[in-house]
Amino acid sequence: MKKYLEYVWVILIVLTVFAFLLGYLKYVSTALVAVLLITTFLKGALVTDYFMGLKDVKLKYRLIPIIWLLVVISLIAVAYYLPV
Repeated sequence: MKKYLEYVWVILIVLTVFAFLLGYLKYVSTALVAVLLITTFLKGALVTDYFMGLKDVKLKYRLIPIIWLLVVISLIAVAYYLPV
């Protein structure tokens, strides 16, 4: 189990550095915002599954934080893509 946590931690670090570099280089397009939102969702799902210990519980308990995260990211996407 410890090996899985190390792999998940490395994936989280890589996705975070990717997002940081995109912001630091100020390279933002509408397609990349969608990619960033998807990677944010994946990072949240990995954290809830492995670091919150929800990987081995019933599906209904795992869906609560996943659905919450999906709603929040969807609202951010709607706010970003709405015309001003």
